[in-house]
Parts: sequence; structure tokens; C-alpha cells
Amino acid sequence: MAFKFFAVLALVAAASAGVLPVQPIYHAPAPAVAYAHAPVAVAHAQPVLAKATDEYDPHPQYKYAYDVQDAISGDSKSQVEERDGDVVHGEYSLIDADGFKRIVQYTSDPVNGFNAVVNRVPLEHVKTVVKTVAPVAVPVAAAPIPVAYHQHH
Repeated sequence: MAFKFFAVLALVAAASAGVLPVQPIYHAPAPAVAYAHAPVAVAHAQPVLAKATDEYDPHPQYKYAYDVQDAISGDSKSQVEERDGDVVHGEYSLIDADGFKRIVQYTSDPVNGFNAVVNRVPLEHVKTVVKTVAPVAVPVAAAPIPVAYHQHH
């Protein structure tokens, strides 16, 4: 094994020293062939100009809210957000997997940046449903039989 390692290192050293060519040697180049192309008409697309004044609102304002209460799956979440220019206020809530309600109140403005306050409230009225399954009786014949393996060296 050491001989193989030494041989590979010797080849790499010879290639990096320039003794062995690094690039493959090819046969003589093919003779030059002249090709004639038919003239091609090129159509240049005109730039599409959009009315930037119609699309940009220097003082955007909006309000939105949603609320999801699904009795079947237990999903409960809501969000309210309001924007007036560069100032955004909002709140969202959801039920975490551990039975706590997470309530996040956030604000964002150019002076203070984004700030959020997160509160977690335990929910006593959430009932955890645990299904119990009767154990399945496994016949003795169906149990796996241990097999002894013997290794030859």
C-alpha cells in the first residue's frame, strides 16, 4: 500500500514539475472550413416604459386582519396589522404544540426599527386527547428466530 501511495505522489510531483505533460496532446488541427450564413434579420425589442408615478405610493396605508378558529383540528390563530406610511403596528397569536397561546405584539418605524414583545399564556381549557391502543398479541411462531453467524478469516 505504501508503494502505491509513493507512486501516486511521484506522478503528481512529475506532472507539477513539468516532466510529464499536463494537457493531452492531440493530432494536428482540422483544416479550416469556410461557412456561409444567410443574412439574419434582428429585431431589437423596445424597452417597456412603466408609469412609476402610478405604482409608487409615498405614504402607504392599509389595515387587515384574519382569524382562524377550527374546532375539528383545534387550530386557532389570528393577526391584525395596520400601516400608516413607514409605521407598522400589529399583533398575532397562535396555539403552540405545548398548549400555550403565543401572543406577539410588534411595531416597526424608521426611528426604532422592528420591535416585538412575545407573551406566552397557558391554556387550561385545552384538553389533551391521548388514544390508547390495545397491545397486539404476537404468536410465538411469528417471533423472529435469532440466527448465529460464523465468520471465516
